[in-house]
Amino acid sequence: MQQILTEALAVAAPRRAGGKVADYIPALARVSADKLGIAFAGADGVVGAGDCDEPFSIQSISKVFMLALALDRVGVNLWERVGREPSGSTFNSIVQLESEHGIPRNPLINPGAIVVTDALIGEEGSADAAIEALLTLLRAQSGDPSIAVDEEVASSESDTGARNRSLAWFMKNFGNLTNPVEIAVGAYFRQCAVAMSCRQLARAGRFLAFDGRDPETGAEIIPWHRARRINSVMMLCGHYDNSGEFAFRVGLPGKSGVGGGILAIAPGHGALAVWSPALNEYGTSAAGAAALEAVVDRTGWSVFF
Repeated sequence: MQQILTEALAVAAPRRAGGKVADYIPALARVSADKLGIAFAGADGVVGAGDCDEPFSIQSISKVFMLALALDRVGVNLWERVGREPSGSTFNSIVQLESEHGIPRNPLINPGAIVVTDALIGEEGSADAAIEALLTLLRAQSGDPSIAVDEEVASSESDTGARNRSLAWFMKNFGNLTNPVEIAVGAYFRQCAVAMSCRQLARAGRFLAFDGRDPETGAEIIPWHRARRINSVMMLCGHYDNSGEFAFRVGLPGKSGVGGGILAIAPGHGALAVWSPALNEYGTSAAGAAALEAVVDRTGWSVFF
């Protein structure tokens, strides 16, 4: 597996030149576009290559873990507030919210994730407790207690977060937000600012490849049926209006973040995490997606094989 990862990075490296970093968030604009790392976490441990041990802002990848936590808290009632369909639009589109009465298309676009965060906070709940629940899950599954929110990134996102606040106010107007807007979006900015390395992220997401269980201990993290449904949402919606292209080329459930990370799940095999900050026009890591495609070409792990 080590050789496969190394080969995948070599194949993907030229693609860095075809993207650009997320410069609309000042703290992310300073990250070098030359970074490229990958890690795989299987039942027997973790292997990595390139810049796989350097922490980066996981951004929207956090939505996968928040979804798991919110479903544990409120169950299937969550689906009354957010859909499960691909959006076909950008991750921060406001058009669909107006035409669809404040119900986001899915939990992996920005408005859907804000609803999920709001549900995890709960009525008269604590935003700090919701973020602590996320960190507890990530620390436990990665095996690293040092994982934390990068407060500089969170502050940078808040300072430039007018559009996300607009999305939240739209949903509030339609009665689909329980908490005050600033509490919900404040927690959302902080969850996106969690910093992790590829190695940590792959290990943290590994339970989704094994029907919700930690393959080393056998402990159930989430029920098997929930893991499969989260994977299905990732496959359909994990890359916004680039989700079909990612499914076509990679063939794995995945979630991208504008920090340049991608978490991909190979059911029955393990989790892959890749990081390269230069993004394509849809906000997905250009070299990261190419690296995952190269891994699948060499392993045959696509769910369509």
